[in-house]
Amino acid sequence: MSIFKNPHLLLAITTFIWAGNAIAGKYAVGHVSPMMLTFFRWAIALAVISPFAVNHIKTDWAAIKANWIYLLLMGGFGYTAFNFFLYSGLQYTSAINVALEQSAMPVVIFVLNYLIYKTGITWLQVVGYLLTLIGVLVTVSAGDPFGMLTSQTTGINRGDVLMLGAAICYGGYSVALRAKPDMHWISLLTSLVAGALLFSIVGVGVEYGSGNSTVPVTLQGILVCIYAGIFPSLVSQGFFIVGVGALGANRAGLYINLVPVFAALLAVSLLGEELHLFHALAFVLVVGGILLAQRFTTAKS
Repeated sequence: MSIFKNPHLLLAITTFIWAGNAIAGKYAVGHVSPMMLTFFRWAIALAVISPFAVNHIKTDWAAIKANWIYLLLMGGFGYTAFNFFLYSGLQYTSAINVALEQSAMPVVIFVLNYLIYKTGITWLQVVGYLLTLIGVLVTVSAGDPFGMLTSQTTGINRGDVLMLGAAICYGGYSVALRAKPDMHWISLLTSLVAGALLFSIVGVGVEYGSGNSTVPVTLQGILVCIYAGIFPSLVSQGFFIVGVGALGANRAGLYINLVPVFAALLAVSLLGEELHLFHALAFVLVVGGILLAQRFTTAKS
């Protein structure tokens, strides 16, 4: 399909779906617990992708067996731990805040790539990242980033701390994709989803034992699980794997800064909030930063 030949489009779609995941996670509050949502998400994803993956799994079985620890840990930390932190964070903070804090992922990616692979970071990448970060700040501060900074007089929100953990998990996952075994991307995604499901089963047990799984699963919670199990779990993860493979983790990671912008637009369309001029400014900054970093960076990093 021609869409798979354009990693920039794939990554843009990925970040739009992730923005929707943050809003869907907010709708899940009070309707399904964070770990149960994570479990159902990966159970649905595995059920959906398995029929399409059987032949690929058979072909790549030797590679899967040889790399099962890698695949298990990648699914556990990159998928299960990330989503548990995200959905838990949404219990305490806003969807827009959660989307904003995902912009920390490119920083994690840059640092880990440098520490592990000694990957260089050009000054244009830094400038591009700073532009996208300014765009993020403009978005969440309603056009007044300095006012947002000076108004922070209370302690750090628990949800914001949880999202930092999520950013570290997915940033590490993104960098570790560089070492992924040679197999079809459907085999890789299915293996990661299976690992995520195994980790989430353990997580459900821990959540139940701690008494935090008492949230009833309502119809709204089920609908959120279905959305999360198909779009953020399969469509976006597959697109992200292809995008990172084509552009490298550093360049692909810059697209994560589109998440809060898309989340703001979704909030406007779904919640009836007013669209302001600063949204357009944020788009210019974020997209401009991405284009700047990628135009002058040709090597995969």
